[in-house]
Amino acid sequence: MREIVLDTETTGLEAKGGDRLIEIGCVELINRFPSGVEFHRFLSPEAKEVHADAFRIHGISTAFLKDKPVFKDEADAFLNFIGDAPLIIHNASFDIGFLNMELERLKKPVLDMGRVTDTLQLARRKFPGSPASLDALCKRFNIDNTQRTKHGAIVDSLLLAQVYVELLGERQATLSLATDASAGNRNGQPGGPPRVGEPARQRTRPLPPRLSEADAAAHAAFVNTLGLTAIWKRVG
Repeated sequence: MREIVLDTETTGLEAKGGDRLIEIGCVELINRFPSGVEFHRFLSPEAKEVHADAFRIHGISTAFLKDKPVFKDEADAFLNFIGDAPLIIHNASFDIGFLNMELERLKKPVLDMGRVTDTLQLARRKFPGSPASLDALCKRFNIDNTQRTKHGAIVDSLLLAQVYVELLGERQATLSLATDASAGNRNGQPGGPPRVGEPARQRTRPLPPRLSEADAAAHAAFVNTLGLTAIWKRVG
């Protein structure tokens, strides 16, 4: 099963008020386990300046973004990366609002909220009345977030991937032999566990016995010292 954990950073809070997307970070999960495949882009907001309040949160300045590509140049790569996979997002309405605003500008199909799992809503249902920010959830689940000195799309996506598994009660990734999770299995190459229904691979040579003849003789001699009624006389 393929899922995409996604986060964004923006120039401000108002997608419909002219604020723009400036960073996208995506992490691919296969069977709830990070595959190591990621999508990460910084984006120029064109003529829009980064608000001071937003800069204090994520630390991304207008000057830093000056030479970065615009969303139009990365839109197809982003859409190809996420494909039709379910999206895992914290406070999803915010990120989807900005992504769809950018897609609408390009007259491209927008993202359907029906494919989105909002981990903020999951956390609020599971822990009603408790803090549900990403930092609070990392603390609850003992996830190390010391690297998160500022908000950042790719760092937050990697943390959210761990939080998501915890929220589902699946600390250990779901291992499904029926799903070709590894690159080798996807390409039909050898390596990794056998698929369900396949016979187990057999050793080309049996393992040598761990019990030597001398060990067996010493054991037999010891049993003989236990007497005729010893239980070891009746087994083996």
